[in-house]
Amino acid sequence: MSGIAALQLNSIGKRFGDVDVLTDIQLTVMPGEIICLVGRSGCGKSTLLRIIAGVETPDAGAVMMNGREIAGPTTFMEPEKRRIGFVFQDYALFPHLTVEQNVLFGLKGLPRAEAKARVADMIQHVRLAELATRYPHTLSGGEQQRVALARALAPKPDILLMDEPFSNLDRGLRDSVREETLHLLRGLKTTAIMVTHDPEEALSAGDRVVLMQNGRVVQSGTGYDVHDNPVSRYAADFFCAFNKVEGTVKNGHLETPIGTFPHEGDLREGSRALAYIRPSAITLCEADSGAHIAGRITSRMFMGEIEQVSVSVVGLAQDLRVRSMRRSSADMQDVRLLVAPDRVLIFTLD
Repeated sequence: MSGIAALQLNSIGKRFGDVDVLTDIQLTVMPGEIICLVGRSGCGKSTLLRIIAGVETPDAGAVMMNGREIAGPTTFMEPEKRRIGFVFQDYALFPHLTVEQNVLFGLKGLPRAEAKARVADMIQHVRLAELATRYPHTLSGGEQQRVALARALAPKPDILLMDEPFSNLDRGLRDSVREETLHLLRGLKTTAIMVTHDPEEALSAGDRVVLMQNGRVVQSGTGYDVHDNPVSRYAADFFCAFNKVEGTVKNGHLETPIGTFPHEGDLREGSRALAYIRPSAITLCEADSGAHIAGRITSRMFMGEIEQVSVSVVGLAQDLRVRSMRRSSADMQDVRLLVAPDRVLIFTLD
């Protein structure tokens, strides 16, 4: 990407008391990009969002917008001057104002006729024109979320920040509202940063995913990058429930009870390490198939499009989880297993 970054965070740090909440955060967001900030609760992602918005000040580093410093050692631009929109987890709509009045609220600096036209345009964009005179308590969760989005976008912000914007919605509604929101943001070429704790949401929603742990960025890349090539056990565990099988490093391979897998790292000869195996990387075969790993099915869980099967294997303390779109027959118990070696990740035991 070329050109001036919409947002650049340079070595951002933040402390609360004796606790380092953010440490050396580096992030560049280009115009029109949608970034998903993801990580477990307490990792610092919401604090980082508040620093960008101007609600919190950094203790170290600088925040740049469109090439201009807006927060740093000697600089602080007030939140209302930053041209940043914010969609909160609870939407924060004014209950005594109608949909139209809520969206109008952030446009007080515009001439009335221009503001009214902008409101009508945004309400049309989020498909709420027929509900313009309704009050928030009469709307569904999805409709309230769209009002909050319209209100945030009406002033035409340079950046839109969203803090867990879909977490209050039911699962089915969450997926459809998220899809509509992303379609709108991309259509408007809006630069956006969304905080989420949901791995699937992060992988599917962002142009880039930024994974945080203990106040640091531990990995950044496309959804495919961070899912397929995690840089640590934390990153791997966040995006997938792996089978974990312990083994011994010998001659550039990890020897385990269910096979020997090559590795390209600098693992010490004779050391113990973990094979991380995705449930979808294991194939169930008939007992007489010739595959060398013998197992016995202990349970089945039907999950709609996929079936999850638990298989006990001699030498393993925990059953292996196998996920597949192929359903095993109900009378299938003794099985053989095939593991795709190119889909096995190996990490040190630490």
